[in-house]
Amino acid sequence: MSPAEVPPTEAAPRSQRRFPIRVLLAKPGLDGHDRGIKVIARALRDAGMEVIYLGLRVSPDAVAAAVVQEDVDAVGISNLSGAHATLFPALARKLQEAGVDLRKVVLFGGGTIPPEDRQALLEAGYRAVFGPGASMAEIVQFLEKEVPPA
Repeated sequence: MSPAEVPPTEAAPRSQRRFPIRVLLAKPGLDGHDRGIKVIARALRDAGMEVIYLGLRVSPDAVAAAVVQEDVDAVGISNLSGAHATLFPALARKLQEAGVDLRKVVLFGGGTIPPEDRQALLEAGYRAVFGPGASMAEIVQFLEKEVPPA
């Protein structure tokens, strides 16, 4: 079963889950617009999650290394420059090469990604791709539902 085919799980009660959920966020590539990902980082933090933000212009290799080192539950990346078709699959490959099990670590992305490009990203291992207008509550609920109990 590919990561894109992994069925969603029911949200686990807090007592059965490793809390806080640890989320790593990054802006790979040359995209320099980081206001949105910082808003998401704050919303996740305010929802009780531990957030590690790697910042701007990080490589997929650096993100994958940080995911392994930080032992996170979820990885979110954002791209507004149109490079998502290259950067998002590259990160999924680097994570798998580093031994990250995308059935256990939730990979998600967001940005100005055309609807016609989203299916390819889901097939590459992303559980969700959020676009402009996605609410913070939607992203928080997605992570609370998708991160498996410890």
